[in-house]
Amino acid sequence: MKNSKFVFDKITKLLEQGLISSRDLSNELLNILKSKRDEIVFKMKLTSKDEFDVLSKRVEILEKKLEKTHVKIKKKSKRVRKS
Repeated sequence: MKNSKFVFDKITKLLEQGLISSRDLSNELLNILKSKRDEIVFKMKLTSKDEFDVLSKRVEILEKKLEKTHVKIKKKSKRVRKS
């Protein structure tokens, strides 16, 4: 009985170490993949989500200003034609 308990303890320690090693391995693999992704994004000069949001808001503002100027130009051209 004492010998079987010793064997079971050794087997459980091996399994625990294996699980910990596999978790560490998977975490390391994920870190490597994330760093490679970041390198590719940097090389492609892509923007982040925050930068994209800021740029899209700026474009919306500029589009609104452009529409306002088009409306003003149409109003002025109508006035000129009437006279």
